[in-house]
Amino acid sequence: MTTTAPARPLQVAVIVGSTRTDRFCPTPARWIADQARKHDGLEVDLIDLADHPCPTVLGGNYPEEPRPEPVVELGARLGRADAFVVVTPVYNRSYPAALKNAIDWFYAEWQLKPVGMISYGGITGGLQAIDALRGVFTEFHAVPLRDSITFAYFWNSFDHDGRPVDAERVDRIATGFLNQLAWWARTLRDARAERPYPFVESA
Repeated sequence: MTTTAPARPLQVAVIVGSTRTDRFCPTPARWIADQARKHDGLEVDLIDLADHPCPTVLGGNYPEEPRPEPVVELGARLGRADAFVVVTPVYNRSYPAALKNAIDWFYAEWQLKPVGMISYGGITGGLQAIDALRGVFTEFHAVPLRDSITFAYFWNSFDHDGRPVDAERVDRIATGFLNQLAWWARTLRDARAERPYPFVESA
C-alpha cells in the first residue's frame, strides 16, 4: 500500500506597500495575513517595506556589484514565497513610490508566481493602484489575480481593533480571494518544478 506525502504548505508573502508616517496600510495587511493563517495549507510571511529601506538608486552591475543589505534581506523573503498579496493605498491615481522601488529591485523573485492585490482609498477603494500594478507585475511574468479586495472610505471600513466593520461579508470575500491565490500558487509551483517556462527572446 502506498501513501501520498502531504503537500508542502504554500508560502504566502503579504506585503505592506506603504511606508508613510501614520499609514493605515498595516491594518488591512494584518487582517489579510490573519485570514491567510486560517486557510488550510498556507504559511504567511508579513513583510513591511518600512523594515527594508531599499535605496532609491538601483545597483548597476548585479551580480558583480553586491546588493545593499536591506535588498538582500527582502530578496530572500520574496524568493521563498510561492505567492504574494500586495496591500496598497492609492496615491494620486497610482500606488506608492516605495512599493515601485521595492518591486524594481527584483526580477526572478516575482517570476511565475501569483499576485493578489488589496487596496484602500476613497470612493474607488484604490482601484487605480491595482490597475497600475497589474501591468507592472505582468512584466515580470508574474500572474496578477483578476479578482481583488478593495476598501472604499477605508476610515469607516475598520474598527479600532483592526477588524472590518462588516466582518462576516469581508471575511467571506477573503476566503474566495485566498482560494484563488492558493489555486494559482499550487498550479504554478508544480509547473515550475516540472517543466521550464518558454521565455521568448527579445528581437
